[in-house]
Amino acid sequence: MSQDHTLHRHLLENLTTALLVADEHLRLDFMNPAAEMLMEISLNRVRGLPMRDLFREDETLLGSLQQSLHTGHPFTERERVLALHFEREVTVDITVSPISEPGSPRRLLIELVQVDRQLRITREEQLLNQQSASRALLRGLAHEIKNPLGGLRGAAQLLERELPDPELQEYTRIIIGEADRLQNLVNRMLGPNNLPQRRRQNIHKALEHVRNLVSAEALEGVEIRTDYDPSIPDVNADQDMLIQSILNIVRNAVQAVGEAGVVRLRSRVLRQYTIGQVRHKLVALIQVIDNGPGISEEVRERIFFPMVSGRDGGTGLGLSIAQSLINQHGGLIECTSRPGQTVFSLLLPVELTDE
Repeated sequence: MSQDHTLHRHLLENLTTALLVADEHLRLDFMNPAAEMLMEISLNRVRGLPMRDLFREDETLLGSLQQSLHTGHPFTERERVLALHFEREVTVDITVSPISEPGSPRRLLIELVQVDRQLRITREEQLLNQQSASRALLRGLAHEIKNPLGGLRGAAQLLERELPDPELQEYTRIIIGEADRLQNLVNRMLGPNNLPQRRRQNIHKALEHVRNLVSAEALEGVEIRTDYDPSIPDVNADQDMLIQSILNIVRNAVQAVGEAGVVRLRSRVLRQYTIGQVRHKLVALIQVIDNGPGISEEVRERIFFPMVSGRDGGTGLGLSIAQSLINQHGGLIECTSRPGQTVFSLLLPVELTDE
């Protein structure tokens, strides 16, 4: 029996279909890791929660669940939009099957198959490919730009020594200064050259470090709230790179909300999650959520490319660098936005597949 129990547990843990079990009072009794990932919440936090709260008072669905529990008849709905917590919506195919055991009250087995899951995986793969192509293009351009800049700067220095007039030397100093500025810009566009020095890192220490830094810089009235899942294991990451990535995103969020805005730092753990073409057993999710004006679709599609910014005066490098740093860890940063809510989701594998 113990072998059967172990097999059943492994099957439930590795299913990509989200499974939930509701008791006779329509309270959540069980959810598998795929359901935790879909709902972005752990079973320990919501066990015993009324389904009404879990599905944000969806009266139509709740009525169907109640009827199925009462009559014992199963039902299926295709492409059902579920409203979840934190104003999230997912499109799923839902199948509800009453289950009965002798001497026990009837319960409901709820299967949720996310319709847009494959679309998300495809979109992430495209984003990773775009980032890779962008970095290759930048490296080629940087090589073509840096060599002439070095020659230009050297020629200006030689010319400065030959010019006796201090007023004429001022022009050569301008040339040297502009060459240095362009050299610095190219280096920033390329991002860090060093490989990650990976160590076990607590992501919440990094988040708190960033929160303290940004709180000192933020306008008076800006509120930074936290919602952490303490069960997230340590990740294998470069501490400085992790902090820099989060810092770039949080700074953008604080600048976006202006005065009296709210920025939320949220963490969750995702199970059996696919990033690009790689499926990971555990993925740490860090979300930076702000209530600013939002990012237009035109900008959002290019938001992680160098020199693209959604605000006046922005350099367009912070998010590009953050994406590059997380990509080096086998992770990814995604962005969703609408007026009043922008969410940057940083996905970081807890265990790297190449180790």
